[in-house]
Amino acid sequence: MTVTEIEPDSAELEASAAVETAQAAGGIAAVRVSRVVRETADAVSLELTPDPAHAARFSYRPGQFLTLRIPSDLTGSVSRCYSLSSAPHEDGPLKVTVKRTADGYGSNWLCDNAAEGLALDVLPPAGLFTPASLDTDLLLFAGGSGITPVLSILKSVLAQGSGQVALIYANQHEQAVIFATELAELAAAYPDRLVVLHWLQSVQGLPAVDQLAALARPWAGRETFVCGPGLFMDAVAAAMTALGADRKRVHIEKFVSLSGNPFEIDTAAEVDEDGDTATVRVELDGENHEFAWPRAQVLLDVLLAKGVDAPYSCREGACSACVCRVVSGEVTMRRNEILEDADIADGYVLACQAVPVTDDVSVTYS
Repeated sequence: MTVTEIEPDSAELEASAAVETAQAAGGIAAVRVSRVVRETADAVSLELTPDPAHAARFSYRPGQFLTLRIPSDLTGSVSRCYSLSSAPHEDGPLKVTVKRTADGYGSNWLCDNAAEGLALDVLPPAGLFTPASLDTDLLLFAGGSGITPVLSILKSVLAQGSGQVALIYANQHEQAVIFATELAELAAAYPDRLVVLHWLQSVQGLPAVDQLAALARPWAGRETFVCGPGLFMDAVAAAMTALGADRKRVHIEKFVSLSGNPFEIDTAAEVDEDGDTATVRVELDGENHEFAWPRAQVLLDVLLAKGVDAPYSCREGACSACVCRVVSGEVTMRRNEILEDADIADGYVLACQAVPVTDDVSVTYS
Protein backbone atom coordinates (compact mmCIF):
# COMPACT_ATOMS: atom_id res chain seq x y z
CA MET A 1 0.00 0.00 0.00
CA THR A 2 1.34 3.42 -0.86
CA VAL A 3 1.37 5.51 2.31
CA THR A 4 0.13 9.09 2.15
CA GLU A 5 2.90 11.46 3.18
CA ILE A 6 1.58 14.57 4.92
CA GLU A 7 3.53 17.52 6.29
CA PRO A 8 1.04 19.62 8.32
CA ASP A 9 2.00 23.13 9.47
CA SER A 10 -0.49 23.63 12.33
CA ALA A 11 0.78 24.27 15.84
CA GLU A 12 0.39 21.45 18.34
CA LEU A 13 -2.03 23.41 20.55
CA GLU A 14 -4.25 24.28 17.57
CA ALA A 15 -4.14 20.67 16.42
CA SER A 16 -5.31 19.44 19.81
CA ALA A 17 -8.27 21.82 19.78
CA ALA A 18 -9.24 20.78 16.26
CA VAL A 19 -9.09 17.11 17.21
CA GLU A 20 -11.36 17.72 20.19
CA THR A 21 -13.82 19.50 17.88
CA ALA A 22 -13.81 16.62 15.41
CA GLN A 23 -14.18 14.02 18.18
CA ALA A 24 -17.19 15.84 19.50
CA ALA A 25 -18.72 15.66 16.02
CA GLY A 26 -18.15 11.92 15.92
CA GLY A 27 -15.53 11.87 13.17
CA ILE A 28 -12.43 10.74 15.07
CA ALA A 29 -12.31 7.56 17.14
CA ALA A 30 -9.79 6.12 19.59
CA VAL A 31 -8.03 2.76 19.37
CA ARG A 32 -5.27 1.07 21.32
CA VAL A 33 -2.56 -1.23 19.99
CA SER A 34 -3.23 -4.63 21.55
CA ARG A 35 -0.46 -6.54 19.74
CA VAL A 36 2.44 -5.94 17.36
CA VAL A 37 3.29 -8.74 14.90
CA ARG A 38 6.63 -8.69 13.07
CA GLU A 39 5.69 -9.95 9.61
CA THR A 40 9.07 -9.42 7.88
CA ALA A 41 12.23 -7.47 8.61
CA ASP A 42 10.54 -4.32 7.25
CA ALA A 43 6.84 -4.87 7.97
CA VAL A 44 4.69 -5.01 11.09
CA SER A 45 1.02 -5.66 11.69
CA LEU A 46 -0.70 -3.66 14.41
CA GLU A 47 -3.74 -5.20 16.05
CA LEU A 48 -6.03 -2.39 17.17
CA THR A 49 -8.80 -2.50 19.75
CA PRO A 50 -11.32 0.38 19.56
CA ASP A 51 -12.36 2.31 22.62
CA PRO A 52 -15.68 0.69 23.68
CA ALA A 53 -17.44 4.03 23.19
CA HIS A 54 -16.31 4.11 19.56
CA ALA A 55 -16.61 0.41 18.64
CA ALA A 56 -19.77 0.90 16.58
CA ARG A 57 -17.86 3.09 14.11
CA PHE A 58 -15.60 0.25 12.99
CA SER A 59 -17.89 -1.83 10.83
CA TYR A 60 -15.96 -2.27 7.58
CA ARG A 61 -15.84 -4.04 4.25
CA PRO A 62 -12.88 -6.11 3.01
CA GLY A 63 -10.36 -3.89 1.23
CA GLN A 64 -11.05 -0.69 3.18
CA PHE A 65 -8.48 1.43 5.03
CA LEU A 66 -7.99 3.41 8.23
CA THR A 67 -6.43 6.86 8.56
CA LEU A 68 -4.13 7.04 11.59
CA ARG A 69 -2.92 10.09 13.51
CA ILE A 70 0.76 9.56 14.30
CA PRO A 71 2.63 11.75 16.82
CA SER A 72 5.29 14.13 15.55
CA ASP A 73 7.66 16.29 17.63
CA LEU A 74 7.83 18.82 14.79
CA THR A 75 4.20 19.23 13.80
CA GLY A 76 2.10 17.70 16.56
CA SER A 77 0.86 14.92 14.32
CA VAL A 78 0.91 13.52 10.81
CA SER A 79 -1.74 11.42 9.06
CA ARG A 80 -1.24 8.18 7.20
CA CYS A 81 -3.64 5.78 5.48
CA TYR A 82 -3.17 2.03 5.97
CA SER A 83 -5.36 -0.74 4.60
CA LEU A 84 -6.91 -3.30 6.90
CA SER A 85 -5.35 -6.74 6.52
CA SER A 86 -7.92 -8.26 8.86
CA ALA A 87 -11.27 -9.42 7.49
CA PRO A 88 -14.68 -8.48 8.92
CA HIS A 89 -15.78 -12.08 9.52
CA GLU A 90 -12.79 -12.83 11.76
CA ASP A 91 -14.42 -10.97 14.68
CA GLY A 92 -11.01 -10.20 16.13
CA PRO A 93 -9.12 -6.94 16.50
CA LEU A 94 -8.72 -4.60 13.57
CA LYS A 95 -5.34 -5.11 11.94
CA VAL A 96 -3.32 -2.80 9.71
CA THR A 97 0.00 -3.78 8.18
CA VAL A 98 2.78 -1.22 7.77
CA LYS A 99 5.89 -1.63 5.63
CA ARG A 100 8.88 0.59 6.29
CA THR A 101 9.73 2.98 3.46
CA ALA A 102 13.07 4.78 3.15
CA ASP A 103 11.77 8.33 3.60
CA GLY A 104 8.36 7.62 5.12
CA TYR A 105 7.99 9.26 8.53
CA GLY A 106 4.80 7.43 9.45
CA SER A 107 5.93 3.94 8.51
CA ASN A 108 9.28 4.33 10.24
CA TRP A 109 7.70 5.77 13.39
CA LEU A 110 5.23 2.90 13.65
CA CYS A 111 7.79 0.21 12.88
CA ASP A 112 10.16 1.64 15.51
CA ASN A 113 7.74 2.84 18.21
CA ALA A 114 4.42 1.02 18.04
CA ALA A 115 4.02 -1.19 21.09
CA GLU A 116 1.24 -2.81 23.06
CA GLY A 117 -0.80 -0.16 24.83
CA LEU A 118 -0.11 2.68 22.38
CA ALA A 119 -3.20 4.88 21.98
CA LEU A 120 -3.98 6.27 18.52
CA ASP A 121 -6.65 8.46 17.00
CA VAL A 122 -8.10 7.13 13.76
CA LEU A 123 -10.80 7.95 11.25
CA PRO A 124 -13.37 5.18 10.66
CA PRO A 125 -12.89 2.64 7.84
CA ALA A 126 -13.32 4.02 4.33
CA GLY A 127 -12.59 3.26 0.70
CA LEU A 128 -14.08 1.86 -2.51
CA PHE A 129 -11.53 -0.93 -3.02
CA THR A 130 -13.97 -3.66 -2.07
CA PRO A 131 -15.90 -6.29 -4.05
CA ALA A 132 -19.64 -5.87 -4.53
CA SER A 133 -20.14 -9.60 -3.94
CA LEU A 134 -18.13 -12.32 -2.22
CA ASP A 135 -19.64 -14.86 -4.59
CA THR A 136 -17.86 -13.40 -7.63
CA ASP A 137 -14.71 -15.04 -9.04
CA LEU A 138 -11.76 -12.68 -8.58
CA LEU A 139 -8.30 -12.03 -10.01
CA LEU A 140 -6.10 -10.26 -7.46
CA PHE A 141 -2.75 -8.55 -8.04
CA ALA A 142 -0.52 -7.37 -5.18
CA GLY A 143 2.94 -5.84 -5.11
CA GLY A 144 4.83 -5.69 -1.81
CA SER A 145 2.68 -4.25 0.98
CA GLY A 146 -0.16 -3.93 -1.52
CA ILE A 147 -1.08 -7.41 -0.29
CA THR A 148 -2.73 -5.80 2.75
CA PRO A 149 -6.21 -4.98 1.34
CA VAL A 150 -5.96 -7.87 -1.10
CA LEU A 151 -5.55 -10.36 1.76
CA SER A 152 -8.66 -8.97 3.45
CA ILE A 153 -10.64 -9.46 0.23
CA LEU A 154 -9.20 -12.94 -0.36
CA LYS A 155 -9.99 -14.19 3.15
CA SER A 156 -13.52 -12.80 3.00
CA VAL A 157 -14.35 -14.47 -0.29
CA LEU A 158 -13.02 -17.84 0.86
CA ALA A 159 -14.72 -17.77 4.26
CA GLN A 160 -18.02 -16.07 3.49
CA GLY A 161 -18.55 -16.38 -0.25
CA SER A 162 -18.45 -18.94 -3.01
CA GLY A 163 -16.12 -17.14 -5.42
CA GLN A 164 -12.87 -18.59 -6.71
CA VAL A 165 -9.69 -16.52 -6.34
CA ALA A 166 -6.42 -16.24 -8.23
CA LEU A 167 -3.66 -14.13 -6.64
CA ILE A 168 -0.53 -12.90 -8.43
CA TYR A 169 1.83 -11.49 -5.80
CA ALA A 170 5.11 -9.70 -6.66
CA ASN A 171 7.97 -9.02 -4.25
CA GLN A 172 11.65 -8.20 -4.39
CA HIS A 173 12.76 -11.47 -2.80
CA GLU A 174 11.43 -14.38 -0.78
CA GLN A 175 12.15 -12.81 2.62
CA ALA A 176 10.03 -9.78 1.69
CA VAL A 177 6.84 -11.79 1.14
CA ILE A 178 4.37 -10.55 3.74
CA PHE A 179 1.86 -13.17 4.96
CA ALA A 180 3.78 -15.96 3.18
CA THR A 181 2.77 -18.59 5.76
CA GLU A 182 -0.86 -17.48 5.91
CA LEU A 183 -1.17 -17.55 2.12
CA ALA A 184 0.33 -21.04 1.95
CA GLU A 185 -2.09 -22.26 4.61
CA LEU A 186 -5.07 -20.74 2.77
CA ALA A 187 -3.98 -22.31 -0.52
CA ALA A 188 -3.74 -25.70 1.20
CA ALA A 189 -7.14 -25.26 2.87
CA TYR A 190 -8.91 -24.20 -0.34
CA PRO A 191 -7.12 -26.08 -3.16
CA ASP A 192 -10.16 -25.94 -5.45
CA ARG A 193 -10.87 -22.25 -4.93
CA LEU A 194 -7.52 -20.48 -4.47
CA VAL A 195 -4.46 -20.22 -6.71
CA VAL A 196 -1.44 -18.22 -5.48
CA LEU A 197 1.36 -17.31 -7.91
CA HIS A 198 4.47 -15.60 -6.55
CA TRP A 199 6.76 -13.38 -8.65
CA LEU A 200 10.20 -12.68 -7.15
CA GLN A 201 12.20 -9.87 -8.67
CA SER A 202 15.45 -11.39 -7.38
CA VAL A 203 14.76 -14.49 -9.47
CA GLN A 204 12.59 -13.35 -12.38
CA GLY A 205 13.41 -9.64 -12.69
CA LEU A 206 10.82 -6.87 -12.83
CA PRO A 207 7.52 -8.17 -14.23
CA ALA A 208 6.88 -6.77 -17.70
CA VAL A 209 3.45 -6.11 -19.18
CA ASP A 210 3.57 -9.15 -21.46
CA GLN A 211 4.65 -11.41 -18.58
CA LEU A 212 1.84 -10.18 -16.36
CA ALA A 213 -0.62 -10.68 -19.20
CA ALA A 214 0.58 -14.26 -19.67
CA LEU A 215 0.13 -14.99 -15.97
CA ALA A 216 -3.33 -13.42 -15.87
CA ARG A 217 -4.69 -14.87 -19.12
CA PRO A 218 -6.50 -17.89 -17.55
CA TRP A 219 -8.55 -15.54 -15.35
CA ALA A 220 -8.73 -12.42 -17.55
CA GLY A 221 -12.53 -12.31 -17.52
CA ARG A 222 -12.76 -12.02 -13.74
CA GLU A 223 -13.36 -8.96 -11.59
CA THR A 224 -9.84 -7.69 -10.87
CA PHE A 225 -8.33 -5.83 -7.90
CA VAL A 226 -4.83 -4.33 -7.99
CA CYS A 227 -2.73 -2.77 -5.21
CA GLY A 228 0.99 -2.06 -5.01
CA PRO A 229 3.66 0.38 -6.18
CA GLY A 230 2.62 2.78 -8.92
CA LEU A 231 4.73 1.27 -11.69
CA PHE A 232 3.47 -2.21 -10.83
CA MET A 233 -0.15 -1.09 -10.96
CA ASP A 234 0.45 0.69 -14.28
CA ALA A 235 1.94 -2.50 -15.73
CA VAL A 236 -0.99 -4.59 -14.49
CA ALA A 237 -3.49 -2.12 -15.95
CA ALA A 238 -1.71 -2.28 -19.31
CA ALA A 239 -1.65 -6.09 -19.16
CA MET A 240 -5.37 -6.29 -18.46
CA THR A 241 -6.08 -3.86 -21.30
CA ALA A 242 -4.02 -6.05 -23.62
CA LEU A 243 -6.15 -9.01 -22.55
CA GLY A 244 -9.32 -7.11 -23.42
CA ALA A 245 -10.54 -6.76 -19.84
CA ASP A 246 -13.47 -4.44 -19.18
CA ARG A 247 -11.97 -1.33 -17.52
CA LYS A 248 -14.95 -1.10 -15.19
CA ARG A 249 -14.02 -4.51 -13.77
CA VAL A 250 -10.39 -3.59 -13.01
CA HIS A 251 -10.17 -1.81 -9.64
CA ILE A 252 -6.93 -0.07 -8.72
CA GLU A 253 -6.19 1.19 -5.21
CA LYS A 254 -4.53 4.62 -5.24
CA PHE A 255 -3.22 6.90 -2.53
CA VAL A 256 -1.84 10.34 -3.39
CA SER A 257 0.47 12.42 -1.17
CA LEU A 258 -1.44 15.07 0.74
CA SER A 259 -0.61 18.63 1.79
CA GLY A 260 -2.95 18.79 4.80
CA ASN A 261 -3.92 16.79 7.88
CA PRO A 262 -7.56 15.76 8.41
CA PHE A 263 -6.99 15.53 12.18
CA GLU A 264 -6.04 19.20 12.32
CA ILE A 265 -8.92 20.70 10.37
CA ASP A 266 -11.84 22.41 12.05
CA THR A 267 -14.93 20.43 11.03
CA ALA A 268 -17.35 23.03 12.36
CA ALA A 269 -17.06 25.66 9.62
CA GLU A 270 -20.14 27.83 9.28
CA VAL A 271 -22.44 27.55 6.27
CA ASP A 272 -23.36 30.80 4.52
CA GLU A 273 -26.99 30.37 3.48
CA ASP A 274 -27.55 34.05 2.59
CA GLY A 275 -25.96 33.82 -0.83
CA ASP A 276 -26.69 31.69 -3.90
CA THR A 277 -27.69 28.19 -2.76
CA ALA A 278 -28.96 24.91 -4.14
CA THR A 279 -30.98 22.31 -2.26
CA VAL A 280 -29.37 18.98 -1.41
CA ARG A 281 -31.02 15.83 -0.11
CA VAL A 282 -28.65 13.31 1.48
CA GLU A 283 -29.23 9.68 2.46
CA LEU A 284 -26.64 8.44 4.98
CA ASP A 285 -26.83 5.53 7.42
CA GLY A 286 -30.54 5.10 6.79
CA GLU A 287 -31.34 8.74 7.61
CA ASN A 288 -32.47 11.45 5.18
CA HIS A 289 -31.39 15.08 5.42
CA GLU A 290 -32.24 18.19 3.40
CA PHE A 291 -30.19 21.40 3.48
CA ALA A 292 -29.50 24.59 1.62
CA TRP A 293 -26.19 24.08 -0.17
CA PRO A 294 -24.18 27.29 -0.81
CA ARG A 295 -22.69 27.06 -4.28
CA ALA A 296 -19.31 28.26 -3.03
CA GLN A 297 -18.96 25.48 -0.43
CA VAL A 298 -18.18 21.81 -0.91
CA LEU A 299 -20.74 19.24 0.19
CA LEU A 300 -18.63 17.73 2.98
CA ASP A 301 -18.22 21.11 4.72
CA VAL A 302 -21.98 21.65 4.60
CA LEU A 303 -22.73 18.22 6.07
CA LEU A 304 -20.19 18.52 8.88
CA ALA A 305 -21.38 22.02 9.74
CA LYS A 306 -24.93 20.67 10.00
CA GLY A 307 -23.83 17.94 12.41
CA VAL A 308 -24.06 15.06 9.92
CA ASP A 309 -21.40 12.41 10.63
CA ALA A 310 -20.28 12.12 7.01
CA PRO A 311 -17.15 10.05 6.32
CA TYR A 312 -13.93 11.74 5.23
CA SER A 313 -10.17 11.43 5.39
CA CYS A 314 -7.87 13.61 3.27
CA ARG A 315 -10.39 16.35 2.33
CA GLU A 316 -8.25 17.06 -0.73
CA GLY A 317 -9.73 14.79 -3.38
CA ALA A 318 -6.88 12.33 -3.03
CA CYS A 319 -8.65 9.38 -1.38
CA SER A 320 -12.08 7.81 -1.64
CA ALA A 321 -13.15 8.05 2.00
CA CYS A 322 -15.85 10.68 1.35
CA VAL A 323 -17.26 9.17 -1.82
CA CYS A 324 -21.01 9.33 -2.38
CA ARG A 325 -23.26 8.83 -5.40
CA VAL A 326 -25.40 11.44 -7.13
CA VAL A 327 -28.93 10.10 -7.55
CA SER A 328 -30.38 13.17 -9.24
CA GLY A 329 -29.13 16.57 -10.25
CA GLU A 330 -25.58 17.49 -11.20
CA VAL A 331 -22.42 18.47 -9.36
CA THR A 332 -18.86 19.21 -10.35
CA MET A 333 -15.63 18.46 -8.49
CA ARG A 334 -12.90 21.00 -7.88
CA ARG A 335 -10.24 18.29 -7.72
CA ASN A 336 -10.18 14.53 -8.27
CA GLU A 337 -7.07 12.40 -7.91
CA ILE A 338 -8.75 9.08 -7.21
CA LEU A 339 -11.99 8.41 -9.10
CA GLU A 340 -11.76 6.88 -12.55
CA ASP A 341 -13.92 7.97 -15.49
CA ALA A 342 -16.02 4.82 -15.03
CA ASP A 343 -16.69 5.76 -11.40
CA ILE A 344 -17.77 9.26 -12.38
CA ALA A 345 -19.98 7.88 -15.13
CA ASP A 346 -21.70 5.77 -12.46
CA GLY A 347 -22.47 8.92 -10.48
CA TYR A 348 -19.74 8.71 -7.84
CA VAL A 349 -18.30 11.99 -6.56
CA LEU A 350 -16.04 13.13 -3.73
CA ALA A 351 -18.04 15.08 -1.16
CA CYS A 352 -14.94 17.03 -0.12
CA GLN A 353 -14.67 18.46 -3.65
CA ALA A 354 -18.29 18.53 -4.87
CA VAL A 355 -20.14 21.79 -5.53
CA PRO A 356 -23.63 22.01 -7.03
CA VAL A 357 -24.38 22.72 -10.68
CA THR A 358 -28.17 22.27 -10.66
CA ASP A 359 -30.59 23.81 -8.17
CA ASP A 360 -31.61 20.45 -6.72
CA VAL A 361 -29.26 17.55 -5.97
CA SER A 362 -29.84 14.21 -4.27
CA VAL A 363 -26.96 12.02 -3.09
CA THR A 364 -26.64 8.74 -1.24
CA TYR A 365 -23.86 7.15 0.76
CA SER A 366 -25.29 3.64 0.46
